[in-house]
Amino acid sequence: MPHDLTELVRVGRVLEEAHRLLEGERKRLEQQHGRRRPYEVTAGSPTQTLRGATDLAESMAAGLKQVSLTIGYSVLGMDDRADRALRVARMQPVSFPSGADRMARPLGEDTVRAMELIRDLGFFDEETSVAIDVALAAPQATYPPADWDAYAREQGAQSGRD
Repeated sequence: MPHDLTELVRVGRVLEEAHRLLEGERKRLEQQHGRRRPYEVTAGSPTQTLRGATDLAESMAAGLKQVSLTIGYSVLGMDDRADRALRVARMQPVSFPSGADRMARPLGEDTVRAMELIRDLGFFDEETSVAIDVALAAPQATYPPADWDAYAREQGAQSGRD
């Protein structure tokens, strides 16, 4: 199936801008807090905040790669591969926006801007936009939970409502 290359280029540019913002935020946090302590598991701690920023940036890099593959395969006339790459590109990005759940509040300006860009892009499903709004509205970091048993019960209750 032919793909709208102009639209894919627009999407790719937005993903690149979001990635640039998030990567800048990751570097800023790394300079501010130094190296991560791998076993720090408090939501909103410097380690978890840096991990969240890293997860967000990596998600945007992965999405950009899939959009780029779609464009490349389309230009080469490899429509089956382009279709597959586009399906993967449109999936909810792994760790986006959930990486923000790890991050201290208030979120950095660049993180907020990147999340708004992706929310407003109209490329991912509506669930991604809703998840971004929820992450942006959260008054504090929520992951990892302080009480894993309560978290498991809440997740079970939420999946029962779906």
